[in-house]
Amino acid sequence: MFPAAFDYEAPSTLTEALSILKQRGDDAKVMAGGQSLIPLLKLRFAQPQLIVDIARIPGLADIKRDDGHVRIGALARHVDIERSRELAKLLPLMVEAVHWIADPLVRNRGTLVGSVCHADPSGDWGSIMLALNAELVAQSNKGERVIPIDGFFQGPFTTTLRPDEIVTAIRIPVPSGSAGGSYHKLERRVGDFATVAVSVQVELDGRKVKKAGIGLTSVGATNLKAKQAEQALIGHELNDQVIAEAAKLAADAAEPKDDIRGSAAYKKDVVRVFVQRGLKAALARAQEVRA
Repeated sequence: MFPAAFDYEAPSTLTEALSILKQRGDDAKVMAGGQSLIPLLKLRFAQPQLIVDIARIPGLADIKRDDGHVRIGALARHVDIERSRELAKLLPLMVEAVHWIADPLVRNRGTLVGSVCHADPSGDWGSIMLALNAELVAQSNKGERVIPIDGFFQGPFTTTLRPDEIVTAIRIPVPSGSAGGSYHKLERRVGDFATVAVSVQVELDGRKVKKAGIGLTSVGATNLKAKQAEQALIGHELNDQVIAEAAKLAADAAEPKDDIRGSAAYKKDVVRVFVQRGLKAALARAQEVRA
């Protein structure tokens, strides 16, 4: 199919892009890599009157450490994350997880920020960002605001981003202690959307968990943060009992539906198993860092 007719703007500066959105934000869609938006346009699931292509704006593709965070620009592609030495050292979960994103063609063009703003509840990055407690940096003509990822997703393909805003970067706090993460994904074939996926990140203080993040994919109307499961880990050593309890709480937080990929009960049990596996893997990696 062919998209419905639309206007196209390719601003060369952020100021120009924000000016366009101030005038036509309600009618417009921002495009970075286009790997999420273009298929929707072709199927006519999205029919914006204007596409604002930000791919030519300089300074938005950096991946760098900044004031206790790693800052990933809006035009940083999945493949840039895959190749980033900074992320491999500071946030190896991201480098591990990027291989689960679609296929090499998509990873060469698609962007982290675009994927998160697309807000597909079956998307991988949303849950990973929830586990890492990321923040989005949004810019408009009125100035800049920082949006916590927890609460950013409002529903399928719906976020708290305003029509006149552009997310210029995602910021992720750098762990201050020994930390490790893991991403587990069940898919029908390579490159498919997840039937269920779980992202886990833990930071240790000695032998006990100081911080924990658990994000769930494809088991709700949005990517979900398993908050009760996270809290059950804080202040405890990751023994089998603590891990099993957190895994049960994460499964309870899931809200899947029966469909051709499996029953809701099956998907909840996959969440439970993946959280157990993820926590054990995250613990092993955190202990490697400490050693």
